[in-house]
Amino acid sequence: MYVRRLELVDFRSYERVGVDLQPGANVLIGANGVGKTNLVEAIGYVATLDSHRVATDAPLVRMGAGAAVIRCAVVHDGRELLVELEIVPGKANRARLGRSPARRARDVLGALRLVLFAPEDLELVRGDPAERRRYLDDLLVSRQPRFAGVRADYERVVKQRNALLRTAYLARKTGGSRGGDLSTLAVWDTHLARHGAELLAGRLELVAALAPHVTKAYDAVAAGRGSAGIAYRPSLELAEPTTDRAVLAEALTTALAESRSAEIERGTTLVGPHRDELALTLGPLPAKGYASHGESWSFALALRLAGYDLLRSDGIEPVLVLDDVFAELDAGRRERLAELVGGASQLLVTCAVDDDVPVALRGARYEVGEGTVRRVE
Repeated sequence: MYVRRLELVDFRSYERVGVDLQPGANVLIGANGVGKTNLVEAIGYVATLDSHRVATDAPLVRMGAGAAVIRCAVVHDGRELLVELEIVPGKANRARLGRSPARRARDVLGALRLVLFAPEDLELVRGDPAERRRYLDDLLVSRQPRFAGVRADYERVVKQRNALLRTAYLARKTGGSRGGDLSTLAVWDTHLARHGAELLAGRLELVAALAPHVTKAYDAVAAGRGSAGIAYRPSLELAEPTTDRAVLAEALTTALAESRSAEIERGTTLVGPHRDELALTLGPLPAKGYASHGESWSFALALRLAGYDLLRSDGIEPVLVLDDVFAELDAGRRERLAELVGGASQLLVTCAVDDDVPVALRGARYEVGEGTVRRVE
């Protein structure tokens, strides 16, 4: 799988730009702030319908424009598919697949599989649990696009349930009815247990498959200096590890009942996959708080490489993006990383200094300027 062509209209800093990309290594070179990351961010958006840099779509639209358009020609198994997305802040995005309108934007998920590593990924190790949950869910959708719907359904249920609990909480605080109207809470409990069990099972299965790849990738990047591990920590008690959806749904139902008083007191949902954690360890210690800067970089990189290797082991050949990565690595890590990713079907690398990129990855070269992209090699 590879991206043959990318076209942007009013996306970030680009009024209009088009670039033809090649299989194998593609290196985007330019000074900081000229728009290198904007290009790979657009490609990442096609794969995930999300940005790795911002939480909302508004910053993706060029100032003064009403909408942004991304067109991406993806080649897979010798066949080309055109994916087109129109991003309209405050409204539902519109999508086209092969020039035909898609019923929902998320119907394009799976057309392009991609793994992206960027400086922001340091937060996977040092940041809040939400960063690690997002990492798992994005990878889960890359493996099985149907989980985009599961994820959306679960998030909708939590939002509705929280609104109900919040209303009851405020009613109590302002001296209104005793606890407000919670008559529909049991209905939302049922929905949360059903969708939450599906999402939880998917994550548990994913972590079991991913764990050996993380250990292997960290060992390769860090040259054997320490052993990395991951483990899933659900917010509910399980009698024994399981991915049985019915068992998980029952456990969630029980946990919700047990936490009902605390939830009403605090006005929020306290149980479910949105409260879970992906624990990262280096040897016997948690990575967060104990890993050095170099170890944290190596661990974050290992998480992305592990996802890339897992997708490949599933028979999926994703596009791999390394956004401004080599400048942060010492010479040894650069060379080891180059060895690990050199066989990618398509590799996109951004850099400010050409010499930062190992010789082994010197494929097609592009010079990025203010609003322009030009192939130079």
